[in-house]
Amino acid sequence: MGNGFDLIALLGEPLQYSFMQRGMFAVLLIGAISGVVGCYVVVRGMAFFGDALAHSILPGVAVAYITGGDLFLGGLAAGISAAVGIGWLTREERIKEDTAVGVVFAGMFALGIAIISTAGSYSVDLAHILFGDVLGVGESDLTMIAALGVLALGATLLFYKEFLILSFDAGLAQTLKLPGEALRLLLLALVAVTIVASLQTVGLALMVAMLVTPAATARLLVRRLHHMMIVAGLLGALSGIAGFYFSYYLDIPSGPAIVLTVTVLFLAVFGLVQIRRR
Repeated sequence: MGNGFDLIALLGEPLQYSFMQRGMFAVLLIGAISGVVGCYVVVRGMAFFGDALAHSILPGVAVAYITGGDLFLGGLAAGISAAVGIGWLTREERIKEDTAVGVVFAGMFALGIAIISTAGSYSVDLAHILFGDVLGVGESDLTMIAALGVLALGATLLFYKEFLILSFDAGLAQTLKLPGEALRLLLLALVAVTIVASLQTVGLALMVAMLVTPAATARLLVRRLHHMMIVAGLLGALSGIAGFYFSYYLDIPSGPAIVLTVTVLFLAVFGLVQIRRR
């Protein structure tokens, strides 16, 4: 009985503060959103793109920070611009995708650093943008995360069949006369939206892990894409909550705590799968 009450107290202690409640709700949303959208990143081999795009939104965030604007909107503008730019450069395979990603990633990240340096110093206030700060989630941040989540998940559900065909059978997509290029750009934009939604909780430097790791874990467990999305969303959400508590009790930043949690989960599942195959 005592252990039960201890567990309840352990779980309930952080939630007595309103900012902690907002933080937990934020990581729950981000974990679920990233897990679902990340399935496309994994099945299409876009992990490098996700990492590059996460760093490419730095100029927009930096400009918004210096001018006192909204960091989410600044990051969203830069992220969608980078996604569209990569899509345009790789249209009709004029440039290979990994080359275009490398060019845009390096240029945008360098631009972001240059903009930050004009403010006089590399401000510590921007550290939470790189590594996450779940304690800093405000009401407006939570509203923006929820809105971006609805947008990303809504578009994923609305265009599920089209994205499925495009991801697994490009030839069939052409036969069905699907707007392949428009769908590809939309998918890139959805990845950008997901990354921007995660600014406050995980940060730019670690965001690719939330896009890739829950989906990679789900792929070890199931085969169908819609099953993979459900499992990845649940794993992302559960890892977010677990990382939230680790962050609180171990006194470490939220971003690394969440990413380490989801990484350990992946390694555990991978190990179990390997044992079962023997």
